[in-house]
Amino acid sequence: MKKSISFFILLVFVFTSAQTELVFVFFKDKPNKEAFYTNPLSELTQKSLDRRTKFGIALNDQDAPIEPTYIQNVKNLGFTVKDYSKWMNGVAVNATTAQILNLQSQPYVQSVESFIKHPPGGKSEIKKVNKFEEFNNTLGKTNFNYGSGLAQINQVNLRPLHIAGFTGTGVTIAVIDTGFPTVNTGSVYARIRNNGQIKGGYNFVNKSSDIYNSSLNNHGSYCLGVIAGYVDNSFVGTAPDADFYLYASEDADNEIPEEQLYWAEAAEEADRKGVDLITTSLGYYDFDDTRYNLLYSDMNGTTSFIARVAQIATEKGIFVLAAAGNEAQKPWHYIITPADNAKVFTVGAVTSTGASSTFSSFGPNSVGVIKPDGSARGTSTYMGYNNSVTSSNGTSFATPLAAGGVACLIQAMPTKPIADVSNLLRQNASLYPNTDPQKGYGILNFGKAWNTTLSTINVGNKSMLQIYPNPVAKTFTIKTDEKIISVELYDTLGRKVQTLKNEKTNNIERLANGVYFVKVQTDKNQYIEKLIKE
Repeated sequence: MKKSISFFILLVFVFTSAQTELVFVFFKDKPNKEAFYTNPLSELTQKSLDRRTKFGIALNDQDAPIEPTYIQNVKNLGFTVKDYSKWMNGVAVNATTAQILNLQSQPYVQSVESFIKHPPGGKSEIKKVNKFEEFNNTLGKTNFNYGSGLAQINQVNLRPLHIAGFTGTGVTIAVIDTGFPTVNTGSVYARIRNNGQIKGGYNFVNKSSDIYNSSLNNHGSYCLGVIAGYVDNSFVGTAPDADFYLYASEDADNEIPEEQLYWAEAAEEADRKGVDLITTSLGYYDFDDTRYNLLYSDMNGTTSFIARVAQIATEKGIFVLAAAGNEAQKPWHYIITPADNAKVFTVGAVTSTGASSTFSSFGPNSVGVIKPDGSARGTSTYMGYNNSVTSSNGTSFATPLAAGGVACLIQAMPTKPIADVSNLLRQNASLYPNTDPQKGYGILNFGKAWNTTLSTINVGNKSMLQIYPNPVAKTFTIKTDEKIISVELYDTLGRKVQTLKNEKTNNIERLANGVYFVKVQTDKNQYIEKLIKE
């Protein structure tokens, strides 16, 4: 009997020793980093270097490439190396316990970290996972200007920035998601295609430039459509004039820990290209192989590989937005990673009335950091897709909606550090200084955030111009000591309805009752003020 037990224990030991696990091999150094410092353009574009200069961010060893001989040494040990991270300075491999010990003994290896955080576990049945369970859409067209996108844009008060000309021009966004089928053919993306706003893309899952294949999950196409979709007289996204890099990092049919590596590679490539903003509607906590599952206690912003990489991206001057997750009504309940990182701007979902979407994940993160940071519409969010306007549900769509607003804000305040932009958004959200576990600091208010900084960015100073009476029945007066150059009146759809006299008093008695925006250009500043005609 004892021999049988001993033999069984031996079999278990042999099996577990032979079983592989995904690990990351951290290298000790970058011995050729001086070559990079001598010629940074060998690794980063000028746009990437300019972003660092603008924010006073010094180059560091993270920016230097990985030592190629170290990678070759790992391959020489018999490993297949497919995924790398220069920021984390290492490679990912699948290794047995014995192989891990061998790797740790190599002179060029600093440490080996397993993606298994809570052993023991077990291999679950491989299944097709529905990672976008809140993703349901209904197709249909509208026949007026901003169309069905107007309400969600107005809810986050983005119209003042659009009217002022801040529509994302000159701001580069990386969308890291599944795939982007129909983006190369669909009419709703024709505007960004024709204007050369799609700057590039890559599929880090299959290591190819194939991002438009119809076999790929179209979740990324929908997210892009929230920001950049354009259907004349039907729909306008939140940042229709931004530039885009499209990166696929998500294997939609499987939930594997390698996806965190794919995301890291996408973020590093986005940095190389000089993007200003990353928006990602992806998140992780459970996997097909349950050995890799995470706990809520791991949602502390530093445990998961992807959370650490996302933080590095912010430290390079990139504004990173991540979806809070759709887990509120599930046993998990809480936010998912990388939305747990303190420096990542986490977005929750609300309805058209401002109530929390039932599915929107709860914060805070596991060490008490307020999450989400703010919220936008995630129930019946509208976007362009392929050749139509559609609506869908999920923090997946609240996030790009907010990302477009951030792009407009970055255009309006190009020199303001991203940490300051984040703080502005939190401090001007609907609940600040209070918070809600699903909404965070509340519904974002881009117009208010912009107005609070007008005096410091040379676009105008609200205290230097006043419009009265407001509401107005017949005539309104502009009070300012500056010389008025032009006065224009816009409706809530962004259409210019009237060019007024460049005088301080104007008559709008014949104008229909409603809400308008007055755009005043003076010899010193530009002002956007809301005006109610009654």
